[in-house]
Amino acid sequence: MSRKRTVRPTEVFLSHSSKNVHFADRLAKALAAHGVNSFFSKKNIRGAQQWHDEIGSALKRCDWFLVVLSPDSVRSTWVKRELVYALQEQRFVERRVDFRKDFNQACHELFAVWTLDSER
Repeated sequence: MSRKRTVRPTEVFLSHSSKNVHFADRLAKALAAHGVNSFFSKKNIRGAQQWHDEIGSALKRCDWFLVVLSPDSVRSTWVKRELVYALQEQRFVERRVDFRKDFNQACHELFAVWTLDSER
């Protein structure tokens, strides 16, 4: 999901199942290579931090919301909670980018939303 603007995001919330952490990490690295900051559990939540508070703060702070939809994320209670929050926010609108076939092409489509050069 993304915000309805064609400007570079300040920070993207990356919602995913813990079983999809490798994909989320790859996506976060692709975002970072294009100068886009992201929040996701592996990178931003350490050890004994109050992870639910960190997630809540990030959801309020981030101006874009991306959800990695997979069979695992559909079953995840936390992904559902994050998605419900995002869907209730007027600042987010629906947009789908399919990463199942070609990661690079999907990144190109995603970066086109923000009018970023996808050749990095």
